[in-house]
Amino acid sequence: MEKATMSKDLRGALVGFCNPLLDISAVVGDDLLTKYNLKANDAILASPEHVPLFQTLIDSYDAKFLPGGAGQNTLRGAQLLLPANSAVFMGAVGKDENAERLKGAAERAGLRTNYMVNPEKPTGTCALLITGPNRSMVANLSAAETYKFSHTQKPESWHIIEKAQIYYITGFFFTVSPETIEAVAKHSLENNKTFTMNISAPFVPPVYKDLVEKTLPYIDILFGNETEAAALAAAFGIDSTDIKVIAKKVADMPKNSTKPRIVVFTQGDKNTVIATSDSDQIRVYAVTPVPSNEIGDTNGAGDAFVAAFLAQYIQDKPIDVCVEAGHWLGGEVVRMIGPNYPEGELKFVASSDFAPTIEKL
Repeated sequence: MEKATMSKDLRGALVGFCNPLLDISAVVGDDLLTKYNLKANDAILASPEHVPLFQTLIDSYDAKFLPGGAGQNTLRGAQLLLPANSAVFMGAVGKDENAERLKGAAERAGLRTNYMVNPEKPTGTCALLITGPNRSMVANLSAAETYKFSHTQKPESWHIIEKAQIYYITGFFFTVSPETIEAVAKHSLENNKTFTMNISAPFVPPVYKDLVEKTLPYIDILFGNETEAAALAAAFGIDSTDIKVIAKKVADMPKNSTKPRIVVFTQGDKNTVIATSDSDQIRVYAVTPVPSNEIGDTNGAGDAFVAAFLAQYIQDKPIDVCVEAGHWLGGEVVRMIGPNYPEGELKFVASSDFAPTIEKL
């Protein structure tokens, strides 16, 4: 697939917000998960009991330091598939070596950053405990959680927001700056742009239910995986465990504009499900599984899916193409260790026969 033509100016078209974190990744045994009361495939915020975990990974395991934070991972991937200067990422970091590592990783992908720098806090970190194909994430936000709405309001920041066409904010940002989410969502609505979010983790819907409920009417595209979809259903009283039913009911929730809402739920190597508010059809896309002997780990696969999806969507490609691109890039990333993208030029070529099964509830 060729990149966007000059007929559409994509400079600064995609803007994302999330918590930029340096990932500390290591392959561990189940005993370490048990010691810290962690699930094999989960994402949580660090509590005091988890503080020693980070140093344990560094001291006792073959730990790797990788640029992370779900939103920045997604924006890096999208930029790799888009013309230069298409994407901009915002979040908070410290004034330290780890912040330079994160900025360097973004620059290598061509991703522009507009960090708020807090010299009084270290850059946030995320422990990634890999057991087989699973990954358990424990985030110590530190500087990331000090992001201030005032940074969003700065003229240079708001200019970036005004220039954008699509916004992508992770559910993790509810913990940091709900004021930013609300301001960007309202701007998107008032200017007929596209506002997208990711549920991001199972804890987000129950812990931040009021904020999620307040924000949902603005969301044009909602992403999530199967466990996040189930958590959203439980939080909002959707009495079903069928991911297709959940997707449709979420798509049909109240919305502030007539633009149809798209709900995209991935399920790892199982089918991806899409429901929209303007149709009773559920689109079910088969995933071609990556052979187990080729899997590095699954960390970053969901971020990569969204990256490729949005990179095609912003170029006005059909939803089927967006999903196929997401499957392709997710498959590339699971072959890597950590949330890394393959070296060299990334180029997606759409097939002629990729299509969903259409179901009706």
